[in-house]
Amino acid sequence: MNKHKLKLADKSILLILFLITLISLGPFLWMISTSFKSSGALMSIPIEWIPNEISFKSYEKIIIELPFLRSLFNSILISVFSTLLTIISASMAAFIFAKFEFKHKNVLFILFLASMMVPLQVTGIPIFIILMKLKLINSYVGVIVPTVFNVFAIFLLRQYMRNISNEFIEAALIDGASYFQIYYRIIIPMSIVPITTLIVINFMNYWNDYFWPLIILTDPKKMTLPIMLSKLNSQYATEYNTLMAGSLISMIPILIVYMFAQKYFIRGIQEGGVK
Repeated sequence: MNKHKLKLADKSILLILFLITLISLGPFLWMISTSFKSSGALMSIPIEWIPNEISFKSYEKIIIELPFLRSLFNSILISVFSTLLTIISASMAAFIFAKFEFKHKNVLFILFLASMMVPLQVTGIPIFIILMKLKLINSYVGVIVPTVFNVFAIFLLRQYMRNISNEFIEAALIDGASYFQIYYRIIIPMSIVPITTLIVINFMNYWNDYFWPLIILTDPKKMTLPIMLSKLNSQYATEYNTLMAGSLISMIPILIVYMFAQKYFIRGIQEGGVK
């Protein structure tokens, strides 16, 4: 009897989860459907989940008429370099905090963590002034540099590296290895799981970032994909089919990154949850 009730409860939970998933997929399915609609079918009632006439004009417009490819290149450039520099800086800082002893280390680390509470909207003005003094406004460097020092990435890697046995480091020092060699030959390979997780998370964040590129980049030729797509929202009308087509195409790089990092990403989330 208890087993029967347990099976019935499991089926009920699965049914509820299925319904929640279906509801969550609703907006995404509407986005796909809208991208293939003509302008006249956008606001039809009832909603045409499957367009009566499939149109590719929105995709043609987004690629041919709009600077989509240029914006795509800008987003890839900024996201790749921002993610790469973030991983390098965070892993180095995490290695120091995890395996070295120095005065006021814990106080300094707490100050690092406290900075996570301050949003970019608050620090944006002083950072903007500094970049203006350095003449980095309207440049890719001005977008990339302020995002390189990621406190969350340092925290996550530091917690993981603390569990790496010090015996590996001691053995390498006996063999004459420098600390930098220990860093990239021992620590980095043994931390590949959290690093891959951070690559996916940070790449996604930089790819979808709208606020900072909007402030720094003034040249239309340098605008990123989120900014370009926002231009489709005008005061009087919004081309939803073109906007949805651009949004769908913009998802491809993130899916590619996740596809290659899926194994380590899921493992990193699981291990992080256990720890």
